[in-house]
Amino acid sequence: MELLNEIWQTARRNKLRTGLTGFAVAWGIFMLIVLLGAGNGLINAQMKQSDRFLSNSMMVFGGMTTKPYKGLQEGRYLPLKDRDIAATRTDFPQTVDHVGAVLSQYGQTVSYGQQYLSTSLVGVYPNHFQIEKTEMLHGRFINEIDMREERKVIVLGNNQAKELAPSNLPPLGEASSAEASGAAASPNGGRLVGAYVKVGAFAFRVVGIYKERENGSADAFIPYTTLKTMYGKGDDAGRIEFTFHGLETEQQNEQFEHSYTQRLGANHQVAPDDEDAFWLWNRYTQSMQMQKGIGIIRMALWIVGLFTLLSGIVGVSNIMLITVRERTHEFGIRKAIGARPWSILKLIITESIIITTIFGYVGMLLGIAANEYMDATLGHTKVDAGLFKATMFVDPTVGIDVCIEATLVMIIAGTIAGLIPAMKAARIRPIEALRAE
Repeated sequence: MELLNEIWQTARRNKLRTGLTGFAVAWGIFMLIVLLGAGNGLINAQMKQSDRFLSNSMMVFGGMTTKPYKGLQEGRYLPLKDRDIAATRTDFPQTVDHVGAVLSQYGQTVSYGQQYLSTSLVGVYPNHFQIEKTEMLHGRFINEIDMREERKVIVLGNNQAKELAPSNLPPLGEASSAEASGAAASPNGGRLVGAYVKVGAFAFRVVGIYKERENGSADAFIPYTTLKTMYGKGDDAGRIEFTFHGLETEQQNEQFEHSYTQRLGANHQVAPDDEDAFWLWNRYTQSMQMQKGIGIIRMALWIVGLFTLLSGIVGVSNIMLITVRERTHEFGIRKAIGARPWSILKLIITESIIITTIFGYVGMLLGIAANEYMDATLGHTKVDAGLFKATMFVDPTVGIDVCIEATLVMIIAGTIAGLIPAMKAARIRPIEALRAE
């Protein structure tokens, strides 16, 4: 207790010195936590965007030839055909899992009683649900039976359902299936499940309501085979999508993509080295590249943060050196009246630990508060990029373990910074210390 009181009296007599030491400690920890928090917010936002899709999936689009081949000119548009779906399904059994396709009919009017809206009607396979990671709020998605029997069933977005069946209007008909039994009274438009809506002149039964993404637009999904038959799409395949396995490296993915585009090219009389004839969106390689980028960002943040922490350590060390030099005369008097070297050593080390602990804790609290402020402000800010809206910051915080570790590092560094001059001061002879100015 006497030691603590002595340290307190010393700090009161040297407010500026104590304040500068504390500021160096608090600032180093504060900046480290804020930098890591901001970086984590950006990284989490990117991860959230990429997590919207199944990583081991690929989408294929028709493109334009860039080279002449077998008497055919370059610049030919190449829409994907049913034979391309068949080739994808049968020619790559060791890699491709589930194959589907997406076909759209734009500018369709969907009505329910007096309510109506304009949307795109999109024909999909059941695997579209997994690939796009669609979240169902009510009912179900398109299934294999719908595909096989070309059923007139439809899956609407939650906002579409609300627009067609506002909560202040009674339902036009009763849901007749077990799917709708629990959703009939839902305020989220779930009461549409089991009811019939009109798409142009056709009646479609609503089998599910999905959660729309924050991109300002939503589609209405129907079975792929139903759309092809109703709108006379012939052998037009739209775009192909499939899941795959066994492609673990970028080289394996590149080899597969090359083989796959060559196989499609054979269906369309495309030069084997024409790499722009089809466009592949490989989400797995995109995910790998993103992980590399995130790794680089994390490393850069830690390097900057550690250098910031190091600047605080240097500041503490310099101030402790000055502190010991200023108190050399005092230490000489202590030794002259019988103080042992260990008591002087203990005094300086304890003072260093207390100052770095208190101000380190203050810096940690301020850093956490700054991250919480970012989460409450920037964390709820969405950027409208036209085609989609994205949150720039998601959970811009740092784990409490990192905060505690950073504080402990500063405490240990401050202790070491005080230990070195303390050992020098403890070894000084009283006569030399008394002569010091």
